[in-house]
Amino acid sequence: MDVPVWGTSKPNEKITVKFANQTKSTIAASNGKWMVKLAPLTVSKTGRAMSITGSSEIILSDILVGEVWICSGQSNMQFSVKAVPEIESLVPFAKNIRSFEVKRIVSFKEEDNVIGNWSTTLPSSAVAFGFAYFLEAIGDVPVGIIHASWGSSSIEAWMPRDMTKELPYFKTIMHAFDKDITTHNNIQKSLDAKNGWTRNEDIFMRRQPNILYNAMIKPLAPYACRGLVWYQGERNTRYLSGVPEVTEKNWFHNVIGMKEYGTVLKLWIERYRKEWHNDNMHFSIVMLPGYGKGTAANPDIDSKSPTAASWAWMRESQLKALDLPNTSVVNTIDLGDEKNIHPTDKFPLAQRLALQAAKFTLNKNVVAEGPMLDSIEINDNTLVVHFKNSKGLKTTNKKAPTGFWIADNSLKWEIADAKIEGETVLLNTTKLKKPLYVRYAFAGKPDVNLVNDANLPAYPFRTDIQTTN
Repeated sequence: MDVPVWGTSKPNEKITVKFANQTKSTIAASNGKWMVKLAPLTVSKTGRAMSITGSSEIILSDILVGEVWICSGQSNMQFSVKAVPEIESLVPFAKNIRSFEVKRIVSFKEEDNVIGNWSTTLPSSAVAFGFAYFLEAIGDVPVGIIHASWGSSSIEAWMPRDMTKELPYFKTIMHAFDKDITTHNNIQKSLDAKNGWTRNEDIFMRRQPNILYNAMIKPLAPYACRGLVWYQGERNTRYLSGVPEVTEKNWFHNVIGMKEYGTVLKLWIERYRKEWHNDNMHFSIVMLPGYGKGTAANPDIDSKSPTAASWAWMRESQLKALDLPNTSVVNTIDLGDEKNIHPTDKFPLAQRLALQAAKFTLNKNVVAEGPMLDSIEINDNTLVVHFKNSKGLKTTNKKAPTGFWIADNSLKWEIADAKIEGETVLLNTTKLKKPLYVRYAFAGKPDVNLVNDANLPAYPFRTDIQTTN
């Protein structure tokens, strides 16, 4: 892809950029802003210098050329390398990885400049570093990670203000935020504090709408990057549907619920692509893994139930990203922790992210996805589930597939007797004469064992979408 290089100078000044045997010149605008675009570059593991010349000269040294990815989201993206021993063990073997750690800060307006520097220091995020490590190995290409995450942030925190035009609920949120002078004053006080802000102030800022985008994402565009890894959603699982009425006690719940998240996510992806002027910008969504709690209203649920208000609804929303081109969703249904919202099993997640990036952006011939629902065939009292990516369909423990529930028109769900036949799964139960619908792994922390020959897990699904929501 073309590589934008931009900055500011004196008004109407001639600017010349030289890098990798290319020379590009432009004249700065009357406000001093300028940009040139280098033609697509070939991979380089050897550091080279870039010169930028106007009335003075800047030399940027030791620049590699490879795959650049933004890694963003909330606390599970922020989760540190040191907290995951398996990923930390990779550190001595890492090579050709660069990182840009975006400072966690907010702004009431869209900023031009971001706080941070490119470094040979490895990414601090376990997911981001693991992803970079495996992608570098599979692709034989340098990897640059721009890490911009902040714990407990909602998708609304990372949304540009103009998304209020498409999303009435976000317009309502921003209208309330704009009128809240007390909140604005408290945030400004924290930003102005000479010794930094307290933990409570940190939490208060990162749980606000829009202002993370303004400071931490907007200034990154249009940096030439292959895609964005998005590990976020936990904050938006507080409600099954809609936006709650906010009180002083639950001020931080002012977010969209799980059922609507998928629609918002798709609009958010399209809006980011517009900011980067790149319809091919790949978005890799990390599906939320297994977890045993429910919503804010009903946290104590049966984590194996296919009907509970669990994270299953968020996963269904996240999978809606696949409606758009140049997207992927990394399946984590076999991962996670029943009681811990910050699971440590980030190693396989990083591997799967790298596999998908290798397949979908580097065109590597690798299996990157587990079985996905293709169709359901009704054969008397048996449901036959056909899958995509089903070569070598098997279970991890050589037992019958688990996690399948079936129902008839009454939508009373029963555990299915499941059996693999070739690349399909046969489902039935003596409790139902005419089963019609299937829910697979549609629970907070389901017990699952179905994989393909690449040992990648089958994606959760339900087929009763037309009859219920």
